[in-house]
Amino acid sequence: MFNYFLKNLSILKKFLLINFIFFTIIGLFTFLYLKNVQPNLIKKKSSNHINIIINTVENLERLEIQFNEEDIRRFLFSTRFIFQSLDRVIFFDNKLDLIGDTDTLDLDPRSFSSRLDIIELEILNEEKTKEITEGKNINIGSDNLVSLRDILFNYAGSKNYGIPFTFTQQEYNNFKLTTIKNVFRDNKNIGYIAITENANDIRAAINERKTFIIRTAFAVGIVILIFSYVLNRYFLKPIQNLVSYINKIKNKDHKKINIDNLKIRNDELGLLSKSLDDMTLELQKRISHAENFSTDLVHEIRNPLASLKSASEILNDTKNTDERLKLINILSHDVQRIERLITDYSQILKDEVALSKEKFKKIDLFPIIQSVVDDYNSIHQSKSGINISCDNDGKKNYIVNGIENRIEQIVANLLDNSISFSKKHQNIQVKVTKDSKNQVVINIIDEGPGFKERDTEKIFNRFYSNRPDKFGQHSGLGLNIVKNLAELHKATISASNRIDKNGANLEIIFPKS
Repeated sequence: MFNYFLKNLSILKKFLLINFIFFTIIGLFTFLYLKNVQPNLIKKKSSNHINIIINTVENLERLEIQFNEEDIRRFLFSTRFIFQSLDRVIFFDNKLDLIGDTDTLDLDPRSFSSRLDIIELEILNEEKTKEITEGKNINIGSDNLVSLRDILFNYAGSKNYGIPFTFTQQEYNNFKLTTIKNVFRDNKNIGYIAITENANDIRAAINERKTFIIRTAFAVGIVILIFSYVLNRYFLKPIQNLVSYINKIKNKDHKKINIDNLKIRNDELGLLSKSLDDMTLELQKRISHAENFSTDLVHEIRNPLASLKSASEILNDTKNTDERLKLINILSHDVQRIERLITDYSQILKDEVALSKEKFKKIDLFPIIQSVVDDYNSIHQSKSGINISCDNDGKKNYIVNGIENRIEQIVANLLDNSISFSKKHQNIQVKVTKDSKNQVVINIIDEGPGFKERDTEKIFNRFYSNRPDKFGQHSGLGLNIVKNLAELHKATISASNRIDKNGANLEIIFPKS
């Protein structure tokens, strides 16, 4: 279901949806992380409190300090005992009466030791004790102590009695952490110790993490929005324009979309736009070429068909044997002409299909041309005495980018054309040279009558044939096929008459490989 829903979304919506899902998952894990940060930090401080309480109880027992106000006060005033890392340490007896509170003593921090395992109780004289504590009244009735007594009372009756218990208090500017535990001696509860510490650093650490996460999420969100804008503006919209362009062409809509602004891009989309536009123009050119070719073919077939119709009508009314024979010859000639047109047209279509599957590669022209010339010599030299020679200018490696069998077809069609205009025992020359631009040039020179046309370009038009004595024996497609194949190889073809004597010169110039 989700895959079906995802398939129907645009790329931008897919991108935003996937980012939203990942953002939600990361946010969930972040929330769980923040929920676990505070307990872990509290647990760390609570463990420190518990260790201090255990060490304190051990030292009270070792020094045989009684759990009364006088001994606890003397204990707190002992040298090298440290509570200065804590905000407050409070002692209660088993009746929950306050018997000691570091918050009520003016103790010099320098009198505290940094180690609990070297505690030795130094008994102070009563005068010094009174002097230090003078002016400090223990505030038993304060709100904090009342609240602490209530917690101790509940602690004494709970199932957690006997194990350390930690709780937190949050005020406007303070976050306090308090750990309490009862003190056993001779299997009797003799009192309680409570350690209270300002834990604002926990709240600061949590707030710092929250701020960092919020800023990171905000930054990631901005990056996603910027990337979405760039993706949509510079990638998705051009792709949509290309899709619309293709649809317009497919639907034969005369109002086409202009993609020139995409073609000037230097990235992959620009290359895609150029290739797509070139492919479209090439397809349109081929379609137009096929339509024109079909129109010309119909026009060319219409003439022999009209001749066939007339000859067949006259044949029914003619009783003279000679005239009937002449009409039958006309019918046969027209049928052969139609057959030749259809055969050549069919061959052109097959060649176009084959061309789309063939690949260009670097080939040496001279051996290919020499092979075609040898084949034609073996046929026509003994048959009509026509001699075909093949020469080059002595250079090596007449390399071009081309299709070997199409080069053979070009040379064969040009030789067929020259042979059709040549008389017996005449010569045809095939020359392969290189010009100053290192382009390969092929010249096929015959000794026929040459061209009567002033504009020799028209001889490459479809169905053009200027052979009055051989009318209907040629379809007029041979040179047109040669021109199309030459253009396929990016070559140029031209025709001219010889200057030195009668004859034609057909020249093809292949670009440098």
